[in-house]
Amino acid sequence: MSRETGQRGKEDNLDLPADYAGLLTDIKQRIGQAQTRAMLAVNAELVRLYWEIGAMIDRRQQQEGWGAGVIPRLARDLHNELPEEKGFSERNIKRMLAFYREYPHLEFVPQPVAQIESGSKVPPAVALFPADLIQSIPWGHHAELIAKVKDLATRQWYMKASLANGWSRNVLVMQIEAAAHGRQGRATTNFTRHLPSPDSDLVQQSLKDPYLFDFLTLESGFHERELATGLVAHLEKFLLELGRGFAFVGRQYHIDIGDRDFYIDLLFYHLMLRRYVVIDLKRGDFKPEYAGKMNFYCSVVDDTLRHETDNPTIGLILCQKPNRVIAEYTLRGVDKPIGVSGYELTRALPESLQSGLPTIEQIELELEKSES
Repeated sequence: MSRETGQRGKEDNLDLPADYAGLLTDIKQRIGQAQTRAMLAVNAELVRLYWEIGAMIDRRQQQEGWGAGVIPRLARDLHNELPEEKGFSERNIKRMLAFYREYPHLEFVPQPVAQIESGSKVPPAVALFPADLIQSIPWGHHAELIAKVKDLATRQWYMKASLANGWSRNVLVMQIEAAAHGRQGRATTNFTRHLPSPDSDLVQQSLKDPYLFDFLTLESGFHERELATGLVAHLEKFLLELGRGFAFVGRQYHIDIGDRDFYIDLLFYHLMLRRYVVIDLKRGDFKPEYAGKMNFYCSVVDDTLRHETDNPTIGLILCQKPNRVIAEYTLRGVDKPIGVSGYELTRALPESLQSGLPTIEQIELELEKSES
């Protein structure tokens, strides 16, 4: 063994203070926080730069009547004179111009909250999109939001959801295409009766209706256990559809009550709501008797699993066809906080699109032609 190796071994065996592990963890956390702040600062400056470039081009077009050919020339010249700089393609410069025109009143010194909330003279875009929100969103997200979400209030929803959930650009596009904003908080529940405000509102917003499980491939006559197995097999996508905060506990979770065995379809713990979430999967229509079974499961979980610091367990019954009227009447008679939502395995294509798709026979005929 070399002298250097021996010396290092002695150093590793030194008596460390009792709080050394805590010190190491604290330093690692601070390094991570500093790296995050640095990335946010870089993104904020990049978004501001692109907005300013868009403003300069818009002003020249308005004042000097620049034609459509200026931007391609500008992209070429920037590439030739600053070859190391990325992000100044013709396409991206056009995005900068569109970005400025979407938010022409943006002020990079954030307005006081009271002024935004009380002043009716503040343009809607300024009230909905303060500078700190705009600068927190990655540039790629802005490009997708401007192209795909025209309603300003809906766009703001996706911005805030992206920040809260840490959505990547691809995940953001998936959520937009799945119309996540129109499904959030729409489950039929009795939360206002059994949960205090504002806790009831927070729990309500954690549920959707319907849930989209289009990542599954199940035949029409599937069994409920097949559905549960498929969801667990695609757990990452399932958790993404459930939303932020859900932690998986188990499938067919066993509970032993009164010398009898019971099995919960899916059991989760919600990290932010600090409560267990029991999910029961059903084929077909919602039936009133489902609520009684869920009420039983929630009671058992509260008594056997819930810690004294946890909030009361909630139940979520997922059916293919949840009848809202029947669900509302049913939930009035149960004493546990329960929600009822629908789920879809695939979303039906519009008839116009269906008519434009080739049939299996047409595809086979084309293949035969290509092989001959």
